[in-house]
Amino acid sequence: MATPAQIEEQIQLEREQIRQGLKELRRNTQQLEEKEYASAAVYGVASVATLIPLVVQQIKDTVLRIKKGKTGAHLADIWQYLRDMEPEVAAAITSKVVMDKVFSPKKASSMLQNVADSIGTGVENECMMRFYERNVPGLLHILKENYWHKSIGTHQKVVVIRTLMNRMDVKHWEAWGRTNRIRLGTWLLDCVCSASGWFERELRQQGRKRETWLVPTKVFMDQKDQIMGTAELFSPYAWPMLIEPNDWEQDRPGGYLLNEVMRGHDMVRRGPTCIQGETPIAFLNQIQRVAYTLNPFTVKVAETLLEKGIEVGKFVPIVHMPLPPKPYDIADNKQARKDYRRKAAEVMNINAQAYERACRTRMTMNAVKIFKDKKKFFIPFSFDYRGRCYPIPAFLTPQDTDFGKSLLRFYEQAYVTPDAEGWLAFQCATTYGLDKATMRERLNWTEANLSLITKVATDPIRNLSDWADADEPWTFLAACDEYYHCVIECDRSHTSLPVAVDATCSGLQILAGLAKDASTARLVNVLPSERPQDAYKVIAEQAEPECPEVIRPHMDRKTTKRTVMTVPYNAKPFSNRGYIREALKEKGVAVEKDDLTATVKAVRDAMDVVVPGPMAVMKWIESEVAAAIKRGATELTWVTPSGFVVTQRLMKKVVETIELQLLGRCRIAVATHDSDIVDIAHHKNATAPNLIHSLDACLLHETAIRFRAPLALIHDSVLARATDMGQLSDLVRQTYMELFADRTYLKEWAEQIGAQSEPPIIGDLEPERVIESTYFFC
Repeated sequence: MATPAQIEEQIQLEREQIRQGLKELRRNTQQLEEKEYASAAVYGVASVATLIPLVVQQIKDTVLRIKKGKTGAHLADIWQYLRDMEPEVAAAITSKVVMDKVFSPKKASSMLQNVADSIGTGVENECMMRFYERNVPGLLHILKENYWHKSIGTHQKVVVIRTLMNRMDVKHWEAWGRTNRIRLGTWLLDCVCSASGWFERELRQQGRKRETWLVPTKVFMDQKDQIMGTAELFSPYAWPMLIEPNDWEQDRPGGYLLNEVMRGHDMVRRGPTCIQGETPIAFLNQIQRVAYTLNPFTVKVAETLLEKGIEVGKFVPIVHMPLPPKPYDIADNKQARKDYRRKAAEVMNINAQAYERACRTRMTMNAVKIFKDKKKFFIPFSFDYRGRCYPIPAFLTPQDTDFGKSLLRFYEQAYVTPDAEGWLAFQCATTYGLDKATMRERLNWTEANLSLITKVATDPIRNLSDWADADEPWTFLAACDEYYHCVIECDRSHTSLPVAVDATCSGLQILAGLAKDASTARLVNVLPSERPQDAYKVIAEQAEPECPEVIRPHMDRKTTKRTVMTVPYNAKPFSNRGYIREALKEKGVAVEKDDLTATVKAVRDAMDVVVPGPMAVMKWIESEVAAAIKRGATELTWVTPSGFVVTQRLMKKVVETIELQLLGRCRIAVATHDSDIVDIAHHKNATAPNLIHSLDACLLHETAIRFRAPLALIHDSVLARATDMGQLSDLVRQTYMELFADRTYLKEWAEQIGAQSEPPIIGDLEPERVIESTYFFC
């Protein structure tokens, strides 16, 4: 139990989380306003989403009057510039520009004439890009590919395209002129003001001049304050805790101590409030009580590489390039000035991209600074609506990147037994890249590479190349350190390194259990075998004869893996096409459209043959879900064997998607909430994946509450100390057996959703044999 001093330390940490979160929210808002990007601020995003539909309707009403000849020549002249542009696009550009300009601190930015000119310029730039899209689409695509990137701003994109197009022998865009842009912008601005009541003109005396400015009304400022007030409630940072988190209860939130931090966190994320079973809540509280500490070895390596600016895997430090030196004659030489600006812009773009790529590493290392000197810390967790658990903090958790995971050790240590030595060897080989090898092959690899492990553990910086190219370089680094000290040097008698074992294609494992399909179960290592089975390879071999001849030499497990992996989660042929195209592209194979279509069909047909049970179950689920919705169901609810209540409510959202050349893809909501129409297509696509996720979560709920040692979870992966892995592996198998041998859960689930036909159960699987399977989780 935490002492009063420890509780006070945690309270002070949470107050700091609140302060830092508010500071970051306000700093980001201010920076966006200073850069004239208020539309990207919290209040800007919400306001623009509300504003666009209002402005669209205002424009459409005016168009109707123009067509009926009920407007003057003035409006007809303006309309020539908008004739080829959808009202949604004009509304999106106008709403964004108004928000950016009105809240910019730059002098004269919100003067009416400047706002109108900016709106007209935004519309003209979009029209110019569409002009080039119609006339030289291939050239425009090449220029975008070569000269556009995430760090380049909208204005720079326009300048780049305009400059490069002017150098080409193509039909040039005829500029509208400032007068016409202002006339157009003023008219669109009137649409905004009339439709929303959020902005108004204000006449100001500037010396002898009287100038008109655009200002927000009290109505808008009240709304802005309300949005920012709500954002501040959810702004506190989420960090690990120095004491055990509060237990979750049916009627009381768990996790952090202070209500100000917990306001943004519920036990079930984005799910309806409902009574959950005792087992899931006990499970959640149990994994919250696991104590962690930082791994001093990987922390030190990370700090060294950060200082040196060396990138390894998911560890990406900021590498800042200095600006080029200014020419001595920059003030007088126009060409020198132009060249300098171009070179400086290139460097700033590179630095901006580097800063963005390094964002997660930077934030992780900031968290390391906070917890580096802490003896131990804990991680509060919550559920998603299917029962999977997720850490509330974003950093220093077991569900982090390879680099983030390598920073963690369990606080409680365990004595290194002979069995533990084998699991540490397993961890070294698996993280290096032998995750598909047999257990004996992995152990043999470690035994044959003792010198490599020693070099990495004793001098990781000088021997960087020996570990940086591993499949999981950072967790391999941590494994080398533990194995070296516990097994080779033997100067460490206790271990606390998290060792991970993963399910083999967990979607098919769960579906095989539901259908009691022995052939599929054998392919995904539910049943025992001498070496790991490879469903991806078997399906590739089955599909190969039906594939186009040019594709057959390249049909292997790598080509089919992502398709086979995602079909149980209802991935459709369109996404399958993308996965197979990418896999072939990596092999240097270009595939024709018709050949790709035939290949996708061959793979899906092969799955019907190789894994018949899962494919039949998914088709049955789609059919029964559609029937349930047609009978009037507005949501689906089921209870997993662990007692977790899943509520799947999917209503149609009224949105319209538009494509803007410069601002990208926009989803425009024309309603502020979900409609009252059930989204039957979404239910059909989502139910099988959600059922699978709820059952793999159930498997871990039931396993964890029986396990009396430190445990971490990553969806379908479990992590424990090497000393405890034998016991944990047995428990996972035992739980799977009980889940699918002692009951026919698919029939129970069918009753819960009111299915009208019998589920397709093959019935030849004996789940109790999973106890003998070495590779069920490996």
